[in-house]
Amino acid sequence: MPPRKHLSESERNFFELVFKAGMTNPFSDARSQLDASIAGVFPETDRQERIRRMVEEVARKISLLEKEGRANLEAYEGRDKVLLRTTFLFELFYAFRRKFDALIEAQVAAGTAPVRVPFTRDALALLQKRGLKTRHTFELAFQLRRAYHFIDRSLSGRSPSMKKFRESLWNNVFTQNLDLYERYLVNRMEDFSTLILGETGTGKGSAAAAIGRSGYIPFDPEKERFVESFTLAFVPLNLSQFPESLMESELFGHKKGAFTGAVDDFKGVFARCSPHGAIFLDEIGEVSTPVQIKLLNVLQERIFYPVGSHEAMRFHGRVIAATNKSLQDLREKVFRDDFYYRLSSDIIEVPPLRHRIREDPKELDTLLDHTVTRLVGIPSPELVEMAKQTLARKPGPDYPWPGNVREVEQAVRRILLTSVYEGEKRSRPVSLDAHILEGIESGTLTAQELLMAYCARRYEDARTYEEVARQTGLDRRTVKKYIDGWRAAQGGHGR
Repeated sequence: MPPRKHLSESERNFFELVFKAGMTNPFSDARSQLDASIAGVFPETDRQERIRRMVEEVARKISLLEKEGRANLEAYEGRDKVLLRTTFLFELFYAFRRKFDALIEAQVAAGTAPVRVPFTRDALALLQKRGLKTRHTFELAFQLRRAYHFIDRSLSGRSPSMKKFRESLWNNVFTQNLDLYERYLVNRMEDFSTLILGETGTGKGSAAAAIGRSGYIPFDPEKERFVESFTLAFVPLNLSQFPESLMESELFGHKKGAFTGAVDDFKGVFARCSPHGAIFLDEIGEVSTPVQIKLLNVLQERIFYPVGSHEAMRFHGRVIAATNKSLQDLREKVFRDDFYYRLSSDIIEVPPLRHRIREDPKELDTLLDHTVTRLVGIPSPELVEMAKQTLARKPGPDYPWPGNVREVEQAVRRILLTSVYEGEKRSRPVSLDAHILEGIESGTLTAQELLMAYCARRYEDARTYEEVARQTGLDRRTVKKYIDGWRAAQGGHGR
């Protein structure tokens, strides 16, 4: 056996930074700071320049090891081996990131048939040269790039709440510790179900798709293909569109003759879901208690029975569910306790657009640019500017966008067709923020009304009475009384 290699103290310090960066959420401030430290630039440096410099510096350090015959993992042990393994994965990820992106786009275009990976030999040769387990490392690198691609590109917006939202989605795929995920959970994420909350039109479906398409998929080196297309890995079902009599069939499938009209066997979403994928149950807040009990059995035992069959079938994927109901209503009025706790391994809330715009007024501009590009197929500053000017005139900068992102998309379509968009006519066209400020400035709000309105406003963001109580220093019952009072005073709308 050749003598073991060792990193110098300065090398170890540098590769410790690379290891920490590799383990840190790429959408977090902590990751930006680590990237800047590796690159040797200020954190305020442009993101693209920071990444370019960081990649160059890591490549330079590896090149120095290579010149001395020390760039192979098999020559190391202990902590040095751990640090270099992450560094070599980092090298692969950035060396092939553009090719990974092209592969993702090619797979989207091809649909369900797995496409050939044209750079297989180059990637596996690099891994073999570095002494890495070639197939597994390649699988993980593609998963990382897929997750980053879908989380970053399918969800527009850079406000603080959207940044936090992206962090949450990444953690939902890889947990808060990539090292622990890789060692223990790569093939165990089906045990972690997710509940996505948010108002209608905020983008819950896009969030679910980003998670569902980012699962771990094995690679077949002989065929130079991943064993399955990630387009098969996400199976959505909107539960609100099915009557109670058909919902169980859509979920679990049915056998021929199970009921009138069942002329053939039918596979429900649980049977259609890939072992590497996830099903998305939208409008989960609409399901009845009997259906909740059957869904609970799937979540706990991983088995289900098609309607009209006594033969158990096994479900291997993840469950992602979404609803526009508040967490408070779900717990108090909709869900059984056992179903709620088993469904909510993780709870992710999509921020409403009005909150995002309050944090950063440029958020709407970003969304308009994204929407226009998607509608016409190419970036168009001219059309974006036309939409901005139209919306600035009417409905105006204080418009609360009750339909959220979906309404913005509709507004852009209407502007392109008619050159106007007047906004949705609601019973309460004035935002709660504007109502409070107007009442304070005019002196028309009593102290009691002001406190009621303030509690209602805090509830919009906090979504639980307990959190509003913590923020205001009031007890939970008082908070609930004030919020209910505000809603009643507004005719039940309360925005």
